[in-house]
Amino acid sequence: MGAAFEVYNENGHGMGEEIYQECLEIELELRKIPFGSKNELRMFYKGRALRKTYIPDLTVYGEIIVELKSVKKLLPEHEAQLMNYMRITKKAVGYLVNFGTPDDLEWKRFILKEYIPEE
Repeated sequence: MGAAFEVYNENGHGMGEEIYQECLEIELELRKIPFGSKNELRMFYKGRALRKTYIPDLTVYGEIIVELKSVKKLLPEHEAQLMNYMRITKKAVGYLVNFGTPDDLEWKRFILKEYIPEE
C-alpha cells in the first residue's frame, strides 16, 4: 500500500487507470517488490477451458491480488470483480485501490479465509 500512496501523492487523483497502473509498476520496481502485471487467468468448466478469461491488474509477491480503479466511488461491482479474481486464483488476500477520489487514496483489503494455508 505504501507504493500506492506514493503514486497517489505524486500524481493526485482523476487520471486514467492505465496511468496509475504503469506508475505503480514503476514504484514497485523501485522498491524491489516482486509483482506480475495483467496476467491472464483461465477459467474451466468440467475440465474444458473457456474462451473467457479474467485479467487482474497486479499480483504482488505472488500472493496478493490488486485491482486498480480510477472512479468517483468504489461500487459493489468493483468488490465482486476482485473477489472473483481471488476465487479463481485461490489467493487469500486482495486489495481494491481507487485513485479517483480527490480527498485521499481509497482502498479496501479483502481476505478469503478458505484460502489461507493451514499450518
